[in-house]
Amino acid sequence: MSRILIVNAGSSSIKLAVFGEGLKSLLTAEAAGISDSGELRIGRNRQPAALADHADAFERLLEGLAAQGYPAAGFDAAGHRVVHGGASLTRPERVTAALLDRIDACSPLAPLHNPHNAAAIRTLTALLPDLAQVACFDTAFHATNPETAVRYAVPPSWQQAGIRRYGFHGLSYEALLRRLAETTGTAPPPRLLACHLGNGASLCAIANGESVATTMGYSPLEGLTMGTRSGSIDAGAVLDRAEQTSIAEVRRDLQQQSGLLGLSGLSNDMRALLEDGGEAASFAVEHFCYWCARHAGSMIAAMEGIDAIAFTGGIGENSEAIRTKVLQRLSWTGVPESAVHVIPADEERQIALHTGKLLHLE
Repeated sequence: MSRILIVNAGSSSIKLAVFGEGLKSLLTAEAAGISDSGELRIGRNRQPAALADHADAFERLLEGLAAQGYPAAGFDAAGHRVVHGGASLTRPERVTAALLDRIDACSPLAPLHNPHNAAAIRTLTALLPDLAQVACFDTAFHATNPETAVRYAVPPSWQQAGIRRYGFHGLSYEALLRRLAETTGTAPPPRLLACHLGNGASLCAIANGESVATTMGYSPLEGLTMGTRSGSIDAGAVLDRAEQTSIAEVRRDLQQQSGLLGLSGLSNDMRALLEDGGEAASFAVEHFCYWCARHAGSMIAAMEGIDAIAFTGGIGENSEAIRTKVLQRLSWTGVPESAVHVIPADEERQIALHTGKLLHLE
């Protein structure tokens, strides 16, 4: 029986998942709050943990898996979520030294993620040099977007510097398509509006099974109102604030102090805002839903119509109140209730599926 380790290294967390025969989930683990008041979770066991950095957290996680009967030496392969593959890494790839160099080259496009993704790969390589590893890119699903969708209207020198729309949450959208087909027993609808709603949020227009437009762009900052990210904002306003303060302060504000948190002054957690019910919290909720529906109109235009809507992600899956608010604003589309789907997020299994297929594991 093959065992595959899935690694998802984020900016302040690392998630691991172990899959066995038939891609059955055997164990999950997570190190959260790295370099802060951290927490270590192995299966259902949680405990506070001082995690100095990503290397320390990864080592602690592997020790935890070993204690549960899953030593690193027992894995047949590892699959990694890599946030950014740039314009050229558009499918899962077996890890080589050359591929790591290409992942490093994309780090300026995702400085909070790609370096940690590459570090996790290198850590496993040092520990188990013969372990086959596969990198799966979160941007790859959107490689089918037409050039008119990905080009910004900027001078050629910007395009040559890699300034274009890439899109993210690709592995989530791939998983959504797979799970939707499994749930309905039919092929995906020709024109599907896919909504990944969570602390990070985006929409994707999926026509005949392919991404043709998405709301995130050059970075995950563009598009919808999110937990702490602003979503789309006039570049002129950003330039003015940068002149008045500093680039570092503006980057922090847009990435960490905006979105639901910035609007409400209370929290980036949708559950907390819905429970609060105060004026500021309610406004933040309405802002989130308004811009979700407004951007949805853009996605529908890209597909020239709509046949179905699917929700995934922490908010998309778990908040009926938010789904209802968004759907009310989209009632003009005429999509019937039977064509609205709620699909549990399944990115880790999607990575395991790619890894097993690429390496011909049973």
